[in-house]
Amino acid sequence: MDINTLRGLATVFAMIAFIGVCIWAYSKKRKADFDEAANLPFADDD
Repeated sequence: MDINTLRGLATVFAMIAFIGVCIWAYSKKRKADFDEAANLPFADDD
């Protein structure tokens, strides 16, 4: 196993991780949490 094989595996792993984060961020289950976080700056501090 040479350096080019390791680089290829690292690229594949990074691509899988990126796709995983995208799926997590755009999943329907997370929408309510992200909507709540988006409205935090408008929350009343009193």
